Amino acid sequence: MSKAEEKEYPRGSTVKRELKCSACFDALWFCYSPVHQMQQYYRVGVLDNCSKQWKAMFDCLNLKTKRESEVQEILEARESSKPHIWTFRTPEEASERWNKIYGHLLDENDD
Repeated sequence: MSKAEEKEYPRGSTVKRELKCSACFDALWFCYSPVHQMQQYYRVGVLDNCSKQWKAMFDCLNLKTKRESEVQEILEARESSKPHIWTFRTPEEASERWNKIYGHLLDENDD
């Protein structure tokens, strides 16, 4: 669920998430606002049809009809399938990449 709120409870052996569709509804409501539509028109040149928000809303409501254990499995599977936002590098790899990108900024006389 991309925009649904998930409340985590740290107590207990497993992480329990409470699925709330209010965030999806808020995103859908904002999508139809004049502010969002004018931003989209200015940036992209067309009005937003809000299909992404509708899909998230229907997905959230669909999950609400399932058993809690099934919902937990689905949410955990989605979370584990997301790629990590950071690329981990060794210090040598990081140094090499930094020098490749920003090495031209170094003054050779500053050593």
